[in-house]
Amino acid sequence: MAMIRTKGVAHFTIPCSDTRVSEKFYVDVLGMKSIRGNHDRGMIFLDCAGDCIVLLRVDEPISTARVRDCHTAFIVDPADYAEAVKKLQATDSIEYLYEEDMQGGAVNGPRAYFHDPDGNVLEIIDLTSYLGDELREKDAAGA
Repeated sequence: MAMIRTKGVAHFTIPCSDTRVSEKFYVDVLGMKSIRGNHDRGMIFLDCAGDCIVLLRVDEPISTARVRDCHTAFIVDPADYAEAVKKLQATDSIEYLYEEDMQGGAVNGPRAYFHDPDGNVLEIIDLTSYLGDELREKDAAGA
Protein backbone atom coordinates (compact mmCIF):
# COMPACT_ATOMS: atom_id res chain seq x y z
CA MET A 1 0.00 0.00 0.00
CA ALA A 2 1.31 3.44 -0.93
CA MET A 3 2.31 5.82 1.85
CA ILE A 4 0.45 8.74 0.21
CA ARG A 5 -2.45 8.47 -2.23
CA THR A 6 -2.14 11.21 -4.86
CA LYS A 7 -5.13 12.27 -6.98
CA GLY A 8 -3.41 13.99 -9.84
CA VAL A 9 -0.89 16.62 -10.77
CA ALA A 10 -1.44 20.19 -9.57
CA HIS A 11 1.24 21.73 -11.82
CA PHE A 12 4.54 21.09 -13.56
CA THR A 13 7.34 23.65 -13.53
CA ILE A 14 9.45 23.88 -16.65
CA PRO A 15 12.77 25.76 -16.44
CA CYS A 16 13.51 28.18 -19.27
CA SER A 17 15.98 30.94 -20.08
CA ASP A 18 13.48 33.52 -21.40
CA THR A 19 9.85 33.52 -20.22
CA ARG A 20 8.62 35.69 -23.08
CA VAL A 21 10.03 33.37 -25.74
CA SER A 22 8.83 30.25 -23.90
CA GLU A 23 5.35 31.66 -23.24
CA LYS A 24 4.94 32.46 -26.93
CA PHE A 25 6.03 28.94 -27.85
CA TYR A 26 3.69 27.17 -25.42
CA VAL A 27 0.73 29.38 -26.41
CA ASP A 28 1.32 29.49 -30.18
CA VAL A 29 2.68 25.99 -30.77
CA LEU A 30 0.96 23.94 -28.06
CA GLY A 31 -2.27 25.92 -27.68
CA MET A 32 -1.91 26.65 -23.96
CA LYS A 33 -3.50 29.76 -22.44
CA SER A 34 -1.73 32.32 -20.27
CA ILE A 35 -3.49 32.76 -16.96
CA ARG A 36 -1.03 34.76 -14.83
CA GLY A 37 2.57 35.73 -14.91
CA ASN A 38 5.38 38.08 -14.09
CA HIS A 39 8.22 38.27 -16.59
CA ASP A 40 10.31 40.38 -14.18
CA ARG A 41 10.09 37.63 -11.55
CA GLY A 42 10.40 35.03 -14.29
CA MET A 43 7.22 33.01 -13.65
CA ILE A 44 4.43 32.46 -16.16
CA PHE A 45 1.36 30.31 -15.39
CA LEU A 46 -0.26 28.53 -18.34
CA ASP A 47 -3.40 26.42 -18.55
CA CYS A 48 -3.03 23.18 -20.49
CA ALA A 49 -6.54 21.69 -20.77
CA GLY A 50 -7.04 21.88 -17.04
CA ASP A 51 -3.44 21.25 -16.04
CA CYS A 52 -1.19 24.08 -14.91
CA ILE A 53 2.26 24.49 -16.44
CA VAL A 54 4.62 27.01 -14.88
CA LEU A 55 7.45 28.44 -16.94
CA LEU A 56 10.32 29.42 -14.66
CA ARG A 57 13.27 31.49 -15.81
CA VAL A 58 16.59 30.22 -14.50
CA ASP A 59 19.96 31.89 -14.96
CA GLU A 60 22.10 28.78 -14.62
CA PRO A 61 22.12 25.89 -17.06
CA ILE A 62 18.79 24.06 -16.99
CA SER A 63 20.38 20.76 -15.98
CA THR A 64 21.78 22.28 -12.77
CA ALA A 65 18.78 24.39 -11.73
CA ARG A 66 18.32 24.04 -7.96
CA VAL A 67 15.74 26.70 -7.17
CA ARG A 68 12.78 26.40 -4.80
CA ASP A 69 10.20 27.41 -7.41
CA CYS A 70 11.27 24.52 -9.69
CA HIS A 71 9.30 21.51 -8.43
CA THR A 72 6.53 19.08 -9.33
CA ALA A 73 3.26 19.17 -7.38
CA PHE A 74 0.79 16.36 -6.78
CA ILE A 75 -2.82 16.79 -5.64
CA VAL A 76 -3.94 14.89 -2.56
CA ASP A 77 -7.46 14.55 -1.21
CA PRO A 78 -8.30 17.26 1.35
CA ALA A 79 -9.17 14.57 3.91
CA ASP A 80 -5.73 12.97 3.45
CA TYR A 81 -3.56 16.09 3.38
CA ALA A 82 -2.76 16.55 7.10
CA GLU A 83 -1.92 12.86 7.57
CA ALA A 84 0.24 12.88 4.45
CA VAL A 85 2.26 15.81 5.81
CA LYS A 86 2.73 14.00 9.13
CA LYS A 87 3.98 10.91 7.29
CA LEU A 88 6.47 12.98 5.29
CA GLN A 89 7.76 14.67 8.44
CA ALA A 90 8.08 11.36 10.29
CA THR A 91 9.96 9.47 7.57
CA ASP A 92 13.70 9.71 8.18
CA SER A 93 14.59 8.87 4.58
CA ILE A 94 12.64 11.88 3.25
CA GLU A 95 14.09 15.38 3.51
CA TYR A 96 11.01 17.40 4.47
CA LEU A 97 11.40 21.09 3.64
CA TYR A 98 8.41 23.13 4.79
CA GLU A 99 4.67 23.73 4.52
CA GLU A 100 2.71 26.82 3.48
CA ASP A 101 -0.81 27.82 2.50
CA MET A 102 -0.81 30.01 -0.59
CA GLN A 103 -4.02 31.82 -1.57
CA GLY A 104 -4.84 34.44 -4.20
CA GLY A 105 -2.55 33.07 -6.91
CA ALA A 106 -2.98 30.82 -9.91
CA VAL A 107 -2.76 27.55 -7.90
CA ASN A 108 -4.06 27.80 -4.31
CA GLY A 109 -4.11 25.67 -1.18
CA PRO A 110 -2.07 24.23 1.66
CA ARG A 111 1.06 22.51 0.40
CA ALA A 112 4.13 20.76 1.73
CA TYR A 113 7.53 20.50 0.04
CA PHE A 114 10.12 17.73 0.24
CA HIS A 115 12.96 16.18 -1.77
CA ASP A 116 12.97 12.98 -3.77
CA PRO A 117 16.06 10.73 -3.53
CA ASP A 118 17.86 12.80 -6.18
CA GLY A 119 17.15 16.12 -4.48
CA ASN A 120 14.34 17.20 -6.79
CA VAL A 121 11.76 19.28 -4.96
CA LEU A 122 8.29 17.74 -4.83
CA GLU A 123 5.05 19.14 -3.44
CA ILE A 124 1.78 17.70 -2.25
CA ILE A 125 -1.18 20.08 -2.30
CA ASP A 126 -4.73 20.19 -1.01
CA LEU A 127 -5.86 22.09 -4.11
CA THR A 128 -8.52 24.60 -3.00
CA SER A 129 -8.72 26.60 -6.25
CA TYR A 130 -7.13 26.94 -9.65
CA LEU A 131 -7.40 30.12 -11.76
CA GLY A 132 -7.50 28.10 -14.99
CA ASP A 133 -10.95 26.78 -14.03
CA GLU A 134 -12.35 30.29 -14.61
CA LEU A 135 -10.90 30.32 -18.15
CA ARG A 136 -12.52 27.00 -19.04
CA GLU A 137 -15.87 28.16 -17.61
CA LYS A 138 -15.68 31.30 -19.77
CA ASP A 139 -14.75 29.23 -22.84
CA ALA A 140 -17.64 26.82 -22.19
CA ALA A 141 -20.03 29.76 -21.90
CA GLY A 142 -18.75 31.16 -25.21
CA ALA A 143 -17.27 34.28 -23.62
